Amino acid sequence: MSHLNSGFKLWLSAYHEALAHFAASGQIATADMIREGLATLTSTYVTHAPDVARVIDTSVPAASHVIPVRMYHPAPHTALPVLLFLHGGGHLAGSVAVYDSICRKLADATRQIVVAVDYRLAPESPYPAGLEDARQVLRQLVPLCKQHQLQYQPVLSLVGDSAGGAMAATLSADFQSDPDIQLVNQVLIYPSLDYTMSLPSVVENGTGLFLQQEKMRWYFDQYFQHGEDRRAASPLFMPMSKHFPRTLVITAQYCPLRDEGAAYVQRLSDAGVSVQQYHLDDMIHAYLNLENLVPARCETTYRMIADFLATPQIRDPSTNQDKRCSNS
Repeated sequence: MSHLNSGFKLWLSAYHEALAHFAASGQIATADMIREGLATLTSTYVTHAPDVARVIDTSVPAASHVIPVRMYHPAPHTALPVLLFLHGGGHLAGSVAVYDSICRKLADATRQIVVAVDYRLAPESPYPAGLEDARQVLRQLVPLCKQHQLQYQPVLSLVGDSAGGAMAATLSADFQSDPDIQLVNQVLIYPSLDYTMSLPSVVENGTGLFLQQEKMRWYFDQYFQHGEDRRAASPLFMPMSKHFPRTLVITAQYCPLRDEGAAYVQRLSDAGVSVQQYHLDDMIHAYLNLENLVPARCETTYRMIADFLATPQIRDPSTNQDKRCSNS
């Protein structure tokens, strides 16, 4: 771990000391504990939240419930593209409230309307409940903008981190040939794309860092409660065609999900999709939730996302990849 960013080293030492103390106490982690932990972590280390001109708390109706949604419009008098954001948290933690600062940063950086979904969480609502919520909101994005009289452009993108990245990638697969929902871009931030946990980085980076291999397994056991085919549910193994949206995948060297992100990029490239990978060789999983430890890296990441969404790329025909594929 000689290249691990120095901003994380002391923090990780304290983090694992706290984990060891918790394990020695004999307590068992619950979903509520995980949720509180992610909320506390994010509020502690993401302390700057840009002002956004218009923020709306609203909802989308579903068959048996309503789906809370928060919309961020950075320039209410200007028609802007629309970005659906799906938060991380292992499918059982995270919320619109927890990710409010991150959504504000996305809206501020991209100058797009950010629509964040408060989808249902496991274990109370296992697979595919949260995914169905995201799918329903995606179908209702344009009517939702009209309902709230928002100036918008009918240009739709998906952004998700970690488990939210898995959901975004699943929606891209679902709608790749749908004439009614035309997705232009997707941005996947250290995404979870392989529920079988089959690639080497899961073991290589699954202990001693932030996201733990055994915790991942526990998350997925909470999410898949009815014997589902986890390979079939994994975006990495879903059918891909040239109709996929342009894609940016952000990976981190010290993240257990690193290799599935790279494998996903290769599959999209092989399918003829315009794709970039932005790889950070000194970062860990969930570094955007730890912004105050690595502010420069986070600022660069938001700028990379903004640049990707703003400017269509020129494809290199020899690789099917965008010429601005960046690694750092």
